[in-house]
Amino acid sequence: MNFRRSERVSELLRHEISLYIQEIQDPRLGFVTVTGVEVSYDLGDAKVFFSVLGTDEERDVSSRILAGSVPALRHSLGRKLESLYRIPTIRFVYDSTPERAQRVEELLHRISSETVPDSAVPAPRDEGPVRKTPGKSSRNGKRPGKASQAGS
Repeated sequence: MNFRRSERVSELLRHEISLYIQEIQDPRLGFVTVTGVEVSYDLGDAKVFFSVLGTDEERDVSSRILAGSVPALRHSLGRKLESLYRIPTIRFVYDSTPERAQRVEELLHRISSETVPDSAVPAPRDEGPVRKTPGKSSRNGKRPGKASQAGS
């Protein structure tokens, strides 16, 4: 039962933290996306995974802004989420999954754009119509490999 509750709390936190980040007025904050939240079994700790669209410098600045906003964020969550007895300790963790996915996509695009020379591809052979070959039968009319059980 606790497992299902932690999933519900994770989704609730992800939604509320995303809304809170949209309200941060700091112009240095980049385009931040909350990609997921992992809550510990006892609901005491939460890892908030985020990604930032931009350069490494924008990512570092955004990371510092998010880390600095944790006390105010917890206070805001405490007021909004009355169903939680205790608001978990929040830690922001950068999620590089979107960057890795973009890199894989670039590699796949590069591979698909490379053409294979015609000499490297063997020409298809024309073997004519396909004929069925009847199976060989033994002297007693049975298929080969099957033992005759007539003598049992």
